[in-house]
Amino acid sequence: MANHDAGPSFIRPAIPEAILRTAVIAIARGLPADRLIRIGEGLADGGVGAFEVTLNSPGALAGIAALVARFGPEELLIGAGTVLSPDAARAAADAGAAFIVTPVMDRAVIGAALERGIPCIPGAFSPTEVLAAWQAGASAVKLFPASSVGPSFIRELHGPLPEIRIIPTGGMTIETAPGFIAAGAVAIGIGSWLTGDGDPVGIGERGARLVAAVRRGSAPDGSTGGAAARDI
Repeated sequence: MANHDAGPSFIRPAIPEAILRTAVIAIARGLPADRLIRIGEGLADGGVGAFEVTLNSPGALAGIAALVARFGPEELLIGAGTVLSPDAARAAADAGAAFIVTPVMDRAVIGAALERGIPCIPGAFSPTEVLAAWQAGASAVKLFPASSVGPSFIRELHGPLPEIRIIPTGGMTIETAPGFIAAGAVAIGIGSWLTGDGDPVGIGERGARLVAAVRRGSAPDGSTGGAAARDI
């Protein structure tokens, strides 16, 4: 296996077990901070292990801090998304975020997360960007927007770059997400389908169904991941 690491200049933080266990990162974008606790309760009830709050949401840092105070990391791991600068990464870490997610590959943001010893999952789209993110110290790489390419992209990417952990995000639903896991993704990031309405009961129900489907690596009707991929 080829070694594409940048060398011993950094220690790559491990992907949190809460992400790997359920293979689902729920995303809240643009939702008011005062609704995040109830959303988190719905996610925890549904068995979702990780919750990303994007920093372009109103009151995001305060919302992250409140979530961290409410949930232990084994119950619901809290992270920050849409992190676009090193200062934002540091502020998110100060608020208690356990992982950092970005929509683009920015070495400075990755470096800021590494300084704090927390995982960074930068966004990338091309194989060149994916490799650059990994070499910069990413714990995993967010394939974004994943719905534009489908699961076959991950399968092909893992041919030359088998060690890079991929987390597809963008346009995910319960029908399409399992195909990405079947293709080799370690987890998926999912927003509006799961958290968009903010209703904790519905979020819990959808979360439980999604976690079960993703664990099977097949669509809810029992078809293969490849079938789910063709629906994208």
